[in-house]
Amino acid sequence: MLIKTPEEIKLIKQGGQIMGRILDDLAKMCRPGMSTWEVDQAAEKMIIEVGGRPAFKGYKNKPSDIPFPSTICASINEEVVHGIAKKTAILKNGDVFTIDIGMQWPYNGPKDEGYFTDTAVTIPIGKIPPKTRELLRVTQESLERGIKVIKPGNTIADIGKAIEDYIKSQGKYGIVQDLVGHGVGHEVHEEPRIPNFYDRGLDFIILKPGMVVAIEPMVSLGTWRVKTAEDGWTIRMADNSLSAHFEHTIIVTKSGNIVATRRPSEK
Repeated sequence: MLIKTPEEIKLIKQGGQIMGRILDDLAKMCRPGMSTWEVDQAAEKMIIEVGGRPAFKGYKNKPSDIPFPSTICASINEEVVHGIAKKTAILKNGDVFTIDIGMQWPYNGPKDEGYFTDTAVTIPIGKIPPKTRELLRVTQESLERGIKVIKPGNTIADIGKAIEDYIKSQGKYGIVQDLVGHGVGHEVHEEPRIPNFYDRGLDFIILKPGMVVAIEPMVSLGTWRVKTAEDGWTIRMADNSLSAHFEHTIIVTKSGNIVATRRPSEK
């Protein structure tokens, strides 16, 4: 796992603060009747205006993949992650809408690339049922429980354990296992993988100052199993249950951590 230099940490922190403000602004504009494409267009404009580059647009897991076409991952209800923004995807009262967004900043072209941050939030659209609101609360709080154990001397396994233990204490929820958090900074996805459950195989990876991670609990009202849609990108719950997803980029410091992408509305 890469240790970032003090100068790199400074830029990741600055980029994360900008990313948090952008995500807050996007969340505020979401309402019934709006298309996910409109949100996506606003996101791209905001990122470019601050001197960044959308991290996800054009992304490929492997060379044979179709490049991801959106600035944001726009996922509705049973869609967990990697939803493609569309003019035909209209937000409705009672939906939950996840915006997952990444940025490379500062971006001055391929020869002077900046650093990556990654963050996500699930937003209630209009009025949602109490059970759905509780899903969002549990998922968001599980992220905070994971953040609390990010400090020197703890392990990557400790993060997943803290997230899993909290979710299980709150009732019967599905903790997605096939999708995980990751290192971030020089690339949008770096080693190690950071699952949202305890994996004893990760007990040996010790957190150290200068490490930067993105942790992202994904939780459903049903099973943990997921499936990929025909578009090759959108991942949805296999049982079509509602899902939620929250994410932050976190910097490990000597005394604990800094949540680089903390949104102004969270403070």
